[in-house]
Amino acid sequence: MPQQEQPEGSATVAGRPNDERYDAQRVESKWFERWQNDPSLYAAEPTSTQKKYYVLEMLPYPSGALHMGHVRNYSIGDALARYMWMNGYNVLHPMGWDSFGLPAENAAIANHTPPRQWTLSNIANMKAQMKRLGFAYDWSREVTTCFPEYYRWNQWFFLKLYEQGLAYRKNSKVNWCPKCATVLANEQVVNGCCWRHEDTIVEQRELEQWFLRITKYADELLRDLDKLGGWPEKVRVMQRNWIGRSEGTLVDFKLDGPVGPAGSKITVFTTRVDTIYGATSVQLAPEHPLVSDLTASNPDLRAKVEQLISEQRKAKERGDIGEIEKHGVFTGRYALNPFTGKNVPIWIANYILMDYGTGAIMSVPAHDERDYEFAKKYNLEIRLVVIPISNDPEETVAEPALPYVGHEGVLINSGPFSGLEYSDAIIKMSAHAENNGFGKPTVTYRLKDWGISRQRYWGTPIPMLYCEKDGIVPVPERDLPVILPEDIEITLAGGSPLGRVTEFVHTTCPKCCGPARRETDTMDTFVDSSWYFYRYTDARNDHAPFDSRIAQYWFPIDQYIGGVEHAILHLIYSRFWTKFMRDMGLITNDEPAERLFTQGMVIKDGAKMSKSLGNVVSPDEMVARYGADAARLYSLFAAPPDRDLDWQDSGIEGIQRFLGRVYRFMVRNAKPNDAGWNAPVPANLSPAARAVQRKLHQTIRRVTDDFQGRWHFNTCVSAIMELVNSLYSAEDAISQNQIPQSLLADVQRKLVLLLAPFAPYLAHELWEMLGESGNLLKAPWPKYDPELAKEEELEIPVQVNGKLRSIVVVPADAGESAIVETAIADEKVTTAVAGKQIVKKIYVPGKLVNLVVK
Repeated sequence: MPQQEQPEGSATVAGRPNDERYDAQRVESKWFERWQNDPSLYAAEPTSTQKKYYVLEMLPYPSGALHMGHVRNYSIGDALARYMWMNGYNVLHPMGWDSFGLPAENAAIANHTPPRQWTLSNIANMKAQMKRLGFAYDWSREVTTCFPEYYRWNQWFFLKLYEQGLAYRKNSKVNWCPKCATVLANEQVVNGCCWRHEDTIVEQRELEQWFLRITKYADELLRDLDKLGGWPEKVRVMQRNWIGRSEGTLVDFKLDGPVGPAGSKITVFTTRVDTIYGATSVQLAPEHPLVSDLTASNPDLRAKVEQLISEQRKAKERGDIGEIEKHGVFTGRYALNPFTGKNVPIWIANYILMDYGTGAIMSVPAHDERDYEFAKKYNLEIRLVVIPISNDPEETVAEPALPYVGHEGVLINSGPFSGLEYSDAIIKMSAHAENNGFGKPTVTYRLKDWGISRQRYWGTPIPMLYCEKDGIVPVPERDLPVILPEDIEITLAGGSPLGRVTEFVHTTCPKCCGPARRETDTMDTFVDSSWYFYRYTDARNDHAPFDSRIAQYWFPIDQYIGGVEHAILHLIYSRFWTKFMRDMGLITNDEPAERLFTQGMVIKDGAKMSKSLGNVVSPDEMVARYGADAARLYSLFAAPPDRDLDWQDSGIEGIQRFLGRVYRFMVRNAKPNDAGWNAPVPANLSPAARAVQRKLHQTIRRVTDDFQGRWHFNTCVSAIMELVNSLYSAEDAISQNQIPQSLLADVQRKLVLLLAPFAPYLAHELWEMLGESGNLLKAPWPKYDPELAKEEELEIPVQVNGKLRSIVVVPADAGESAIVETAIADEKVTTAVAGKQIVKKIYVPGKLVNLVVK
């Protein structure tokens, strides 16, 4: 019979009352206090002969409280950090706060609380939650991006970018969120709406803005995606599409008639210059600079263009510009096609975008679906210039159905280029344009320069001055940081709040000592998060963003963990920043992170957690009810970490019961003071003891393989549960002394080591219960012995014509013929094949036998 649970307090284990009930709050409070009294517990060693491992979860915005998505993200990283510590690595596992941003400013307006006060209060609360959850962060490296000691280096980097011509100011149409009352980068507009306010349509405004020339690195950002084999393919595809490289040709169409300020030519970008003989019009985006010239003396045309602009803006706001109903107006003017020498009409069309290519296209309706639709609508000429290639030289190729958009074709009706295959034609026609001075081959990108100006208060001040005499003047490095003033009035009206702070705005020009005014825009907060992980390596440096030698030891990040929603914004910006710092000579690595993991969301009742749906799960409540270990372990167990997790209260209750089972088994069986506890495990074991030993080594192998491979921590936890079930099943054998005390000690020690990355509070308690005094955090990870993990017998399913008929037990080292003979001799199988002929015997090694009969 299994051992009976004893009355509370009836025995002692390692000198403490033996209470078999697992009181998570008591255990976790005890270890929480111990850990708080050791600030160096999780500190990375500044110099070490150990191999380094930098594991990092994306730093959070201090919104007020952690949610279960945070808990899952940080539990993944924490489990990995603890595993690497136990494998002898010098681990850097820091945490900080992405603490500038709009929510603090909006909260200040709503609650009449200064953004700094609101932010720091939230940081204190979230930090306390992280500590209570037992996350092993090196808090000595904590970074808070709203502190001057951090954002001074944002300003320093800006000056360096400006020196290199990578920061510049220009007048530009920008995305404007009415609710945020500020500019958004292109990457922050999602389906026509603000990324923070999914129901707020983004408007277009004309403003003078600061930009970073990220496009200088476009080709390298694209090319180096091939180096990131440790990143999810979906993230690399998203970045590849966003960068949007297109190879093509620039061609100049000369404008007929009078010329205005916008010039005398229309430059188009085309990826299919081979079809230029089929161009029957040129079409301009409604906001193309030439449109102002063409409409200057024609109010009726101007009104029609305004209507096209309105239609285009509404389509952008809906996020479906590709589905816009195509409208256009003929300008009454013509442009010369330089290949044909003939004039083509100039139209203005609502489906042509100013921010793609040059904002002008040659319209080839026979070979483009949108152009074809437009030409049909307005009765424009359609001229076929490419036909499919026939595999039969004797075959007469019929004209294809229009539009023919296939790339495999041969040119017709194309002057001296007729008869060329399209790929050859593109090369020769691009060269012809360049040789004759009206075009050239080129590459364009969908990626645009990064607009970083924000008309809000709570951000890094841009360190630039405006002087009537000297123009734009950078703030000298010696005067950094430009401090963000406090206690100012924040409203959503009248531009940047800093513009109303007289003592901030008015200053002295460092060049002429005359009056100057400060830039009142602040930086996009994605600047803060583009380089923060470098600051972690040298967080208290007053003389530089970080020491290059220290950063070189730690970089690249070995494992970066965060949501896929950051694939475009943060991850492209941080890659750009790394490449710029490399070119400055600050670092030597090309990419910030060698491996990236994107975890799934935590949802409830099939929907994303939100207050409006009433399905929010509070981590504090889970910790209070079930304990931090249970909250952490359930977030890892309920689903593979790259999939969405649908939270179930019954699931965390099951995890709590599992932890209680582990605790009770140890209470009954941990006997470190017994004579045989530390003896070697004997080679000759009873079948029951061998089964326990085998299960232990199989579990170590499964958990280790998951850490080193696919990261399916749910199966790690499942494997540990199976081991615990096996131990409970062996309690009869334990009570009958069939399992040596030394083996039982070995199993319990290694069970605790396996649990340590996932449930650190309980693991530390059990480690002490087992009489161990060493630091569990650095205790060696258990190794499995392949021989001890090997099964001595196998259960082989036997099928007859694909239907399961029996299961036979065979020695693990049995050969194929012996296994098939055993299967055929099985009583149930014999009955199933009686009177039939076995025509085929199929054996899948270690898996099954299938007999085909007729």
